[in-house]
Amino acid sequence: MLRIFLSKQMRPLSGNFMTMRTGMRLVLILLTFFLVTAESPSPWGVDELVGKKAPDFTLKDLAGGSVSLSSMKGKAVLVNFWATWCPPCRDELPSLSKLSSIYKSKGLVVFAVATDKRTGDVQSFLAKHSFTFQTLADPDLKTSRMFRVFSMPTSFLIDRNGVVVKRYLGEEEWDSPEIRKDIEKALAPAK
Repeated sequence: MLRIFLSKQMRPLSGNFMTMRTGMRLVLILLTFFLVTAESPSPWGVDELVGKKAPDFTLKDLAGGSVSLSSMKGKAVLVNFWATWCPPCRDELPSLSKLSSIYKSKGLVVFAVATDKRTGDVQSFLAKHSFTFQTLADPDLKTSRMFRVFSMPTSFLIDRNGVVVKRYLGEEEWDSPEIRKDIEKALAPAK
């Protein structure tokens, strides 16, 4: 189809002939329009969330139930965006699970938000592992866009007041002393 559109001469609906040069101009104009108007995340947008109220979302868990961030009011939440096709994402999941086990009784909720298009891929992957966090599905990437995720893994630590206090880009060792200190701060009593 693109070959027809970009052929030396093509016949638009009006019956006039269009040259390849005019066709290329049209393609460039359309591409520019889509690039300018697209809401794609950028590396700079992710930092704008720190210090602000976290965007609320409602996603399905793998059993089909709905889970919303607003229902976690008064709890600290770690939201981790990942995908089964992402090696660093898969590599960090065991330490994320360990963190979840350690801090669950202290009020930390860990959501692993899978961005795979097919939930079946996520279910197959998780069937081979035993993780303690709750996995949510974001196949249309709506929530990922709200959080301005542009690479994976990307995680956000949200305190008991619902404010994003820290963002993490790339693979993390979730049970490291530095991250434990971040978690302890986020678990401080709500104001």
